[in-house]
This record gives sequence, structure tokens and C-alpha cells, in this order.
Amino acid sequence: MLKSKTFLKKTRAGGVMKIVREHYLRDDIGCGAPGCSACGGAHEGPVLEPQPQDPASTLCPSPHYLLPDTNVLLHQIDVLEDPAIRNVIVLQTVLQEVRNRSAPVYKRIRDVTNNQEKHFYTFTNEHHRETYVEQEQGENANDRNDRAIRVAAKWYNEHLKKLSAENQPQVIFITNDRKNKEKAVEEGIPAFTCEEYIKSLTANPELIDRLACLSEEGNEIESGKIIFSEHLPLSKLQQGIKSGIYLQGTFRASRENYLEATVWIHGDTEENKEIILQGLKHLNRAIHEDIVAVELFPKSQWVAPSSVVLHDEGQNEDDMEKEEEKERMLKTTVNEKMLKPTGRVVGIIKRNWRPYCGMLSKSGIKESRRHLFTPADRRIPRIRIETRQASTLEGRRIIVAIDGWPRNSRYPNGHFVKNLGDVGEKETETEVLLLEHDVPHQPFSQAVLSFLPKMPWSITEKDMKHRVDLRHLCVCSVDPPGCTDIDDALHCRELENGNLEVGVHIADVSHFIRPGNALDQESARRGTTVYLCEKRIDMVPELLSSNLCSLRCDVDRLAFSCIWEMNHNAEILRTKFTKSVINSKASLTYAEAQMRIDSATMNDDITTSLRGLNKLAKILKRRRIENGALTLSSPEVRFHMDSETHDPIDLQTKELRETNSMVEEFMLLANISVAKKIHEEFSEHALLRKHPAPPPSNYEILVKAAKSKNLEINTDTAKSLADSLDRAESPVFPYLNTLLRILATRCMMQAVYFCSGMDNDFHHYGLASPIYTHFTSPIRRYADIIVHRLLAVAIGADCTYPELTDKHKLADICKNLNYRHKMAQYAQRASVAFHTQLFFKSKGIVSEEAYILFVRKNAIVVLIPKYGLEGTVFFEEKDKPKPRLIYDDEIPSLKIEDTVFHVFDKVKVKIMLDSSNLQHQKIRMALVEPQIPGISVPMDISNMDSEPGKKKRKLEK
Repeated sequence: MLKSKTFLKKTRAGGVMKIVREHYLRDDIGCGAPGCSACGGAHEGPVLEPQPQDPASTLCPSPHYLLPDTNVLLHQIDVLEDPAIRNVIVLQTVLQEVRNRSAPVYKRIRDVTNNQEKHFYTFTNEHHRETYVEQEQGENANDRNDRAIRVAAKWYNEHLKKLSAENQPQVIFITNDRKNKEKAVEEGIPAFTCEEYIKSLTANPELIDRLACLSEEGNEIESGKIIFSEHLPLSKLQQGIKSGIYLQGTFRASRENYLEATVWIHGDTEENKEIILQGLKHLNRAIHEDIVAVELFPKSQWVAPSSVVLHDEGQNEDDMEKEEEKERMLKTTVNEKMLKPTGRVVGIIKRNWRPYCGMLSKSGIKESRRHLFTPADRRIPRIRIETRQASTLEGRRIIVAIDGWPRNSRYPNGHFVKNLGDVGEKETETEVLLLEHDVPHQPFSQAVLSFLPKMPWSITEKDMKHRVDLRHLCVCSVDPPGCTDIDDALHCRELENGNLEVGVHIADVSHFIRPGNALDQESARRGTTVYLCEKRIDMVPELLSSNLCSLRCDVDRLAFSCIWEMNHNAEILRTKFTKSVINSKASLTYAEAQMRIDSATMNDDITTSLRGLNKLAKILKRRRIENGALTLSSPEVRFHMDSETHDPIDLQTKELRETNSMVEEFMLLANISVAKKIHEEFSEHALLRKHPAPPPSNYEILVKAAKSKNLEINTDTAKSLADSLDRAESPVFPYLNTLLRILATRCMMQAVYFCSGMDNDFHHYGLASPIYTHFTSPIRRYADIIVHRLLAVAIGADCTYPELTDKHKLADICKNLNYRHKMAQYAQRASVAFHTQLFFKSKGIVSEEAYILFVRKNAIVVLIPKYGLEGTVFFEEKDKPKPRLIYDDEIPSLKIEDTVFHVFDKVKVKIMLDSSNLQHQKIRMALVEPQIPGISVPMDISNMDSEPGKKKRKLEK
């Protein structure tokens, strides 16, 4: 049957166009109930159970199916995902509305409907002759959809009466809309709110905790005092942004100070790019990563970023007087130059909430169901939840979702989602850091694995097409010990004309991962392999990462080779790119390669090749540095693990050898050569990587710190910075140069991927290269796979596809890659921090030399070279007399009583694990030397749980 609508539309040219919209209605759409003779088994995909064995409900004891409306799906998805909830009818009307309103929830509901065990059935009610409804005159789209859902629910109950009496399930309509429920009951449809139904499932009381609390009545603070100003409606915000009264940007909460945040303004405007917000009322219920509208204050009300470290320690959520006292601490007398654009949040344009990991702070009131949840991420406020399992969840890591934030509540409301496990357990903590950094880590699905080559795999004649056989070359790889995902291998040999041939051979991952299939989509989503201290979250399945694409020795492997002809002065005479087959002659560690180069007795082909490569690498590095490339520093640590318990037993900074530098030089050279090639061929859609020059203000801390040690740092260009860092030596303080380089690293901008057609600044500041990309690690970076595809098309070794030459699609890929790389970096740091805690848990208390990296108003941030560990020494503690502190931002320095601390000063600190706060167990540092009465701790504290000295907590990294 065909329904059609005809209407006339006026065209721009003044003509009239007739438009006909056709809507097909069918009789053969199945209801999803097995054994329904009327439908004759016309069901697609998973179907409902013939006799739903759902949890016993006191409201509807007979067998039943559930039919939820759109809002239930949108807001109660955590309940619907629970294994206890099965046999749910998802209407097409509902699914379409969800798709339009929330992509993440839509994806989750699709996953649930694809799960055979859940028995969720999608019913195409919009195309079924008996359930399709037309919009009536004067009826809005929302009311029409509500009516369509009720019509479908009523049809189901009539339709299922055709089943035999003992098999007759009811269809229960679940809605939280009061009017919709009343209408349904009038029409004879059994209807309940989600809360009523869930509370009736007496066998599953834990489900109540997963209910999103949507009604703000009853969840508000009893006093009812309005704390926050009202958020303006979206229409007013959009008008205000258009007229320039308000600015739109991304809200970034501070880890160090819960009363301060910044908003990064969207758009190309250079002035007021970053707006500071101070005080709870001005933050106005915005949460980290929300898109907000801000009102900019006049210059007379601008403030300076605070140097105070403040964490929300309060248990009493009504204590607004204390908050106001803390807010006064933020206000300090500063010179005009320090003032930054300041404003307040007037409305929320888009919430970017996600499920948060953390711990329950159990209420002090006995039998209370209302508790505060403290997220692991300090940038997220505490969340008030209701739970009956508080005693079970205490000491556990749990996941909570936010439901809303009323104006008269100090904290947002939320609900319990999942219990992850005991705090401090390695598996639990690893799961938390992966979830918190949004690292996709589920096992690869069958759909993804189905695109892997069948084993046993071997190179075929078809594979050899467009490929050069380089198996005769003396190729070898040099990697860290224990590396199984070997991306790259090298060779160097002398040619008959006296020149040198140097080859960089990279795993040909794009041969196995074809554009657009499930394996490609999953690799693109993950974006990068994430390396944790004891675990690797692969971007591609293990069969590729550790086997078929890994350039292991003595096996034939497919590669993409970049081969140069060079003279002995490392000048490139000719460059060639080709797909190839190689057979690596040795898989060496950096130490083994170094040993060969240094050996007086070894002169085999591999060693000769390595020596040639090393000699050329030194020339390449010298030339790069002469051009202004930076050599920066960051304290990297490596753990030595106990072979049985897998706990860290030793912690030391990584040692870098000449061979590390050798491999790095040729990888950089290959990346630059490939970048030039793909940009020549695809000027509009090459995937490149740039490193923007930092704004001069970024260097202030470095320049001031060097000045305090009578050294001058020139930051006009990368070359002048590199040269002044080279000159900044102190004979009496050799470590000073390393500290300056560590500090210089902190001043840098993030390097990012971009599409050449969407940007005109290609320069890579750190490498002093006019163009750069990533080509050398396709096993662990998706960017390199795209670059391989571009290069393959450029040399005629592979065919193109539409998305490869669509600069907007490429820009979207770059956006995801930049996000995934940033998150991987943070996850790696969090893993190091957790393993460092494990190390000090077993080691006990130690005292070590440290250097000051930053001074704050009430603390110093120090670096301990021995462990590559950074931490904060606080000088104010709750319930202790406050010392006399004088902070000078210009020098910068901090005077405590009569002792002055400058950046780079050497101090001695005591390091211990503070487990007083289970949620944020942390390395705590106390000052030992210089001795300040009432501040420093003695050398001989035997137990950290005894008097913890006059010393403060460490800020979580």
C-alpha cells in the first residue's frame, strides 16, 4: 500500500515545483513473537522469547514484553543494558528519535539489539499498515510520535491475543511522561513509569541504583537555597553569540583548583582566545568538556590565574560559607600584565557528559541512601547518587553517570552504572585508567577478525605484483627489548659507484587492512596502540601486530621501502619508494646493535651495515641541529618487574644509546621524504603532521627560571632557543641543562595531524622541518596507514578510493587521531604513576635529592632525577598553623618563614605512599632539607601513618 503526500514549493527563480513524497506500508512485517501464526515468521534478526522468563514483577506477574518510549531509551539506557532486562520491543519511531538526539545512546541500543541473549526486537511500526499514523492538523511532531507509540502498544496487545492462551504475553508500555501514561491507561494499555516497573522487580533490587534520577524534586538540598543562576535557553544563547554579547567555547576545568576553569573560545579570533572563570557561581554547573556560552566581564573585573592548589575535600555539601572563604583566597594583588580575560557561564550549548570512574564517599548518616561519589578525574565535580549497596561499594571502583544538576544543589545528581572491582588491584586500576582516558580496549569483534588473512599465510604471485624482491639485502631491525610489533628495518650498503644505498623498510600494513572494511574502521577508531607499563592495547589484531606485519628476522615479510642513494656526507642524491618483500637477517635490541658497532672483532655484513648507518646518522643529526632542531628532555622511567608477582621491584630512568639516535634519524628522514612526495602528488589532501611554534608567553616561565640562575635564554626562533640551551651550562651544577630542557619541553605546543588542503602552515617547529608526516609506524598508528595509502597511489602501487581524496573526511580522521594520541599519552602517564605507587608501597619511605621545577603560592613542584618522578610539596595543611608564605611571581620565588625557594634549587624530600585517601592514593612528598622549623620533617620517620610531619599532600599527576 502506498501513501503519498503532494505539495507545491516555490523555487528561487519564481517557478512552482510539485513535490510528491511516497511512503510504503506493508502487511508482512513480523511482530517478533515466535510462534505467531498471523505473522508467519516474517521476523528479521533477533526475536523475542516465546515465553518471556523475565524477572518477577509485582506489578505485572504474568509473562510480558516491554515497549519503552524515546525518553526511557535516552535516559535509562544503563537499566536497559542490564542482563536482567530482556524481551524489549524497540519501535522504529523511538529508534529514529534516539538517533537524532544522541549518537552514543543510539550506538549502545544498536549493540543491545544485536545481542542475541537480550531478545530486543526492532519493530518497523512506521511501515506497518496497522501501526502507521499520520500527523493530524494542529498536532506537533512530538505528540504525533507519542500517539504512534501508543497505537503500536495497543496493536501489540490486540495482536498477541491470537497466540494460544498459555502463550499469551502482555505488552507493557514504559514511559516517564505523565500525560502520555494517562492517555495510554485511558486507551486500555498497561503502562508504568520506568521507576515503578524497576521497583517492582523484587528479585533485582540492584537495578534501582541504575535508574537515572530525572525529576529534580526530592533530589534537591533540603534548604532549597538557590546557589546558581539560571541557564539561558538555547535560542537566547544563539542570538547572543551571533550578536557578540556571548562567546561560545569548550569548558576546561582545572585539575589543581576546583574553583577555577578556562573556556577555550571557538573560531579564529586571536584576542580573548582563553577566558578565565573563577568561583562556583561563575562556573555555573558547567562540567569539563561541555560546550558553553560565556559572558565576558569588563576589564575592571578581570582576574589573574590563581597559583593556589585547591582540591574539593569538603564532605558537607551545604557549606557554602567555606566555599566563599576559599574563593577569597583566589583573589590576590597582581600587576596589570597578569590579568586575563574573565567571564561567567550563562548557558550550556552541549553537554559532553560520559560515564565517570571513581569511588563512593559513604554518607555519615546511618541507613542513608544518598551518598557522594568522588570521580577519579579531579576536573569532574562530585556527584550525588542514591544507592542501597553503599556498604558493598565502599572501597570499590565504580562507574557513575550524571543525570542533571539542579540550581539549588551544590553537586550534580547521578546514578550508579557498574562495579569495576577493588581499589588498588592492578586489573581494576588498569580498567579505570583505560575507561577514564577513553581508550577503546574491548577485544576485537568477530566482524573485525573476519577480515584477517587465513592461516597459514604465504606470499603469493598476486602479492608480488607492483613489488620489488629485496630479500637478498642485509636488512636488520633495532628495537627496545621484548618488542614484538616491529614496524621498521634498515639496511646500508656501498654501491659500485662508491656512493651508499640506505633503505628504511616499513611493515606494509595497508596491504592487509583494506579501506572501509570493519578492520579498517576499528583501526581508525582506535587510532593508535596504547603502551601501558605491563600491557599493550593494540590498534590492530595480534595476528597482524605481532606476526604477519612484524618484520621479524628470518621470515619473508611485505614492506614499503624508502631507498636513498647518498654520498658519504649523507647528502641525498636520489630517492625511490617501492612496495617490497624483505627477509630481515637480525632482530636486535638497541644494546645489541651498540655492542656490534663498538666491537673490535665483529666485521660481518650486519655489523658493517650498522656502522655505515651510525656514521651517516651522526652527520644527519648534526645538520638537523645546525638548522635549528631542538633537543629537549623528559624524564622517562622504566620499571623492573618481579617475574612472578609482576610488581615493580626497581625504578630507573631510561638509558639512551647512540643506536636509539641512529634509528630515530633515519625514521625522521623517511618521514620527511614521504611527506614531500605525498604533498607533491596530493597538494590538497596529504595527511601531514605539524608542530606549531609556541606563543612567546609560553616561554615566560623558562626565561624567568634561567634568569634566576643568571642565564639568558633567547626564544625568538627555534634555532636561537636551541643555541641558548646549548650555552646554558653551569660547571658547578651540571644537571641544570637537563632541567632547562625539561622545562622547555613543558613550554611546547602539541604536535598535530592535519590535512594539507585545510591549512597553510606546515612547519614542524621541534624538528625545524618545513614539512613532516608519519610513515614509519603503521602497526601502531593509523595516520601512517593513510600515508601508506597515499604514497601507494602516488607511485602507482595501489588504487585510490573516494574518502582518500576528500579533504573534509581526512580532516575528521585527523581530529580523531589527535584526540586518541593525546589520550594515549595521558593513559601512559597514569600507568607510570600507578606503578610508581606500587613501587613505593613495597619500598617504604625514602629520602632523595630533588630539584624545584615550579614554585606555587603554597607549594613547590619538584623533580627527583633518580626516579624521573615529579611531585608537589605543600606548605599549608588543614588544622595546622599556617606558615608565613610570600610568593613572588616575577622571579619566581616562594619565601617560607625565612627561607627562599627559586626554580632549580636543590632540595631533599622524603617520599612515601599516602593511602589515607583510597580514591587518590598518591606519592606524598615532605621537605627534609633545607630545614625550616615547623615545616621540614626529620630524616627518620619510620612509619608514614604515624605523625605525617608538617607536610602536605602530593597533587595527582
